Amino acid sequence: MSGENTFSILEKIFQPKNRKEIKGYTIKYGFILEQEEVIDEVLVSYFKAPKSYTTEDMCEINSHGGTIICQKILEICLKNGAELAEPGEFTKRAFLNGRIDLLQAESVIDVIHAKSEREAKTGIQQLEGKLSKKIKEIKQDILDIMVNLEVAIDYPEYDVEEVTEQQIKNMLEIVEEKLEKLKDSFENGKIIKEGIRTAIIGKPNAGKSSLLNTILKEERAIVTEYEGTTRDTIEEFVTINGIPLKLIDTAGIRQAKDEVEKIGIAKAREIAEKADLVIAILDSTKELSQEDLEILSLIQNKKAIILLNKTDLNPILKKEDPRLLQASKHILKVSVLKEIGIEALYEKITELFQLNEIYLDNEIIITNVRHKNLIEKAIEKVKKTKMVIEEKVPSDIIAIPIKEILEELGKITGETVSEDIINEIFAKFCLGK
Repeated sequence: MSGENTFSILEKIFQPKNRKEIKGYTIKYGFILEQEEVIDEVLVSYFKAPKSYTTEDMCEINSHGGTIICQKILEICLKNGAELAEPGEFTKRAFLNGRIDLLQAESVIDVIHAKSEREAKTGIQQLEGKLSKKIKEIKQDILDIMVNLEVAIDYPEYDVEEVTEQQIKNMLEIVEEKLEKLKDSFENGKIIKEGIRTAIIGKPNAGKSSLLNTILKEERAIVTEYEGTTRDTIEEFVTINGIPLKLIDTAGIRQAKDEVEKIGIAKAREIAEKADLVIAILDSTKELSQEDLEILSLIQNKKAIILLNKTDLNPILKKEDPRLLQASKHILKVSVLKEIGIEALYEKITELFQLNEIYLDNEIIITNVRHKNLIEKAIEKVKKTKMVIEEKVPSDIIAIPIKEILEELGKITGETVSEDIINEIFAKFCLGK
C-alpha cells in the first residue's frame, strides 16, 4: 500500500507483536485480522515518506503466499479503505512525485522483462539514471546556446551577432555529435533488448529441429525419420554471449502436396526474408538438390551461416563448392547429432554481430524505440536550426527551433510529455509495480 492513509488502514487490519512507534525501514511481525479472527501470520515492512519507492508512506505485507490467503488479505485491505492500484501506479507515483524521471520509470519494465544478463544490466544502468544524466548534459549544452542567443537579442546595439552565430554553430555541432552517438547505439540496444531473430531453414530431415533441440538442450521439437514433421514454426529464446537469440525452427522447404505443409513452407520463406540471421542447414551426404539451391538463393545478400550437417558420416558436399560460397562466405561443418561444430556456430554468430564489442560498463546504450525516435526528431531540429542560421535571420527566430530541440529531449525524461503518453507507458506495467 502507498499513500497518506497507508498506516491508518494498516492499524485496522494488522496486530503487531510489538506496538512501538512506527519507524521507516523497519519490519514488524504480527497477524492480519478480520473481526478479531487471525487470517495469516505476516511480516510488515514500513517505509515513511519521503524515503520510499513512491516518496509516500508505504507498507508491504509479506504473507505465507498462496492464492487464497493473498486474495483474502487484498479483500481486507480494500474493505478498510484501500483502492486497487492501476497498472504501474507505484512507479507512476514515483515519477509524478519527482523521485525518478520517465526514462528511469520505463527502465523498470526493461529490468522485469529482461531475457538476458546484458539486457538486465542495461535496464539497471538506465534505472540508475546514466542515460538521464547524458540527456540532461545535452540539454545543458542547448541552454548554453540559448544564453548566447539572449546576448544578441537583449543587446542588439552591440556588434556581437556575427560572433554569436559562429559560437552557436560550433555548439550545435557538438550537440548533434552527441545525439548521433546516442542514436547509433540503438543498433546494439535493439540486439540487447529484442535479441537476434534467427531463422533455421533447410529441406525436410536436414537437421533443423535437431539443431534447435541441441542448442536448447531439450527435446523441444519432434524429430523423426519421416519428412515434413515440422509444419508450423517453433520459437524459443536462447542466450549466447549474454545476447538473446530468438530461434525459429521452420517447415522443411520442398515441393509439398499437403495444403497445411504448403502454408508452413510459405511461412518459412517469409520468416527467412525478415530474419536478422538465417542458419541454412544442408545434408552434406547428398548432392545439392533443386530445393537446396532454392534455399541458397533465399539467403543471398543476408547475414547467413551455412551448416553442412552429418559430416560424421560420408560427406559429399565441400565448403569450397562455389554454389555455397556464392550464397554465404560463412560455412561450417557440423554434426548436430554428435554435437560437433556447435561451439563454432556460436563463435561465428558472435563474430557476425560483433557481440564481444557490445560493452556495457561505460557505454550508454539506447534500447527503447520511443527514445530513439525522439532523439532522431531532436537531430532534425538541430539541422533545421543550422539551416535557419545560414539564412541570416534575427536571433529571436533562431531561438524557435532550438526550443523545439529542448522539447523533444524533455519528452524522453518526461518534462514536456503529454498525459496520454504517460498513461500509455504505465499501462504496460503489471499491477505490482
